[in-house]
Amino acid sequence: MSESYDLILKNGTVATPWGIASCDVAVTAGRIAAIGWLGSASAADVRDLRGLHVLPGVIDSQVHFREPGPTHKEDLETGSRAAVLGGVTSVFEMPNTSPPTTTAEALDDKFSRARGRMWCDHAFYVGATPENAEALPALERLPGVAGVKMFMGSSTGNLLVADDAHVGRVLAHGCRRVSVHAEDEARLKARKNLAALGDPRTHPVWRDAEAALLATQRVVALARKYGRRVHVLHVSTGDEMVYLRDHKDIASIETTPNHLTLVAPECYERLGTYAQMNPPVRDMAHRDAIWKAIGEGIVDVLGSDHAPHTREEKDKTYPDTPSGMTGVQTLVPIMLDHVSSGRLSLERFVDLTAHGPQRIFGLATKGRIAVGFDADFTIVDLKARRVIENKWIASRCGWTPFDGMTVTGFPVGTLVRGETVMWEDDVKGSPRGEPLKFLETLAPF
Repeated sequence: MSESYDLILKNGTVATPWGIASCDVAVTAGRIAAIGWLGSASAADVRDLRGLHVLPGVIDSQVHFREPGPTHKEDLETGSRAAVLGGVTSVFEMPNTSPPTTTAEALDDKFSRARGRMWCDHAFYVGATPENAEALPALERLPGVAGVKMFMGSSTGNLLVADDAHVGRVLAHGCRRVSVHAEDEARLKARKNLAALGDPRTHPVWRDAEAALLATQRVVALARKYGRRVHVLHVSTGDEMVYLRDHKDIASIETTPNHLTLVAPECYERLGTYAQMNPPVRDMAHRDAIWKAIGEGIVDVLGSDHAPHTREEKDKTYPDTPSGMTGVQTLVPIMLDHVSSGRLSLERFVDLTAHGPQRIFGLATKGRIAVGFDADFTIVDLKARRVIENKWIASRCGWTPFDGMTVTGFPVGTLVRGETVMWEDDVKGSPRGEPLKFLETLAPF
């Protein structure tokens, strides 16, 4: 008697635990039930994926969906819709909302807002402040919480932990990995006059490489003092990569598709403030150094740092303009284009967007195509050539810095716990995203 499943993905090229292989994948009750040639097995839904690649569901561990607060830019529904259209199955959402996510009540509010509205699975960060350090051990252990996020340099929102005493207080309270926006606030203030009126090319002059390196060195030193793991977000400089490779025991590393794809000064001359983000996109030497770190295995994860703003806001005169750009919907096609160009192997892409987040953050039953794991899949056509256009972007702000870029490799389908939520640019069904589970928060206090 042949086995029966809910879903069988047949004849695809699958990123399995033993490598990229041609095989079938079966799903029962939202979990992966079998991998291999399944022969005469039957299912209510059988799909022939010949010519397509089946990857573990892509996890974007840094997005800003703006809710509650400035939802004219984005909200949990539109941001998660953009995610699944781009092949992303899970997101970690950041705490610099209004009000900021710094209390249990604020976290409860976000989970309530997400229920029945988010298309992908999700976790929310709790934001560190000088005032809530003692509460963080309890807050970071709440179900669905991705961990603690700390801003050492001012960016969008009003969360800031700038000096060593307060950074140390945050690191001294709790045990989970702390994710850090590492820019040195004192240096940013001292150099603000270098941001020339109307000239966004000066953004990486004002927020220079030294500001990033100083903050990264400070937080690593304090992490060692307090015995606390840290995760340095959106690393933008070669200097940081050289420094961090000697501290991998305590510090993990994220970079973004923006810092791997855009380059100064060209991006500022072409896009103006639409290329403005914190920390900035820098010159070719820094971009090449980040790619070198990718190749050497130093970088652990990719995050989009999806941070939308409206055209009206971006069209103001620099530096009276907000930093940030969309990214959750374009992460997969931009990086698959790098795979097509030979800058990145498909296996390394999978490691940076699925295995890496699962490993670094301790996600339960996510990030791998393995029996017993959630049936989260990003199904891609590595040969598809598409032009990324603003009209494809689901984010409320409606634009991407990659408008007009031709890419090779594109998401075809997004499956979350065995349910098809996107197929061929069509979002399916209704939003049924659920909070993510973390190994460090499964046990009671």
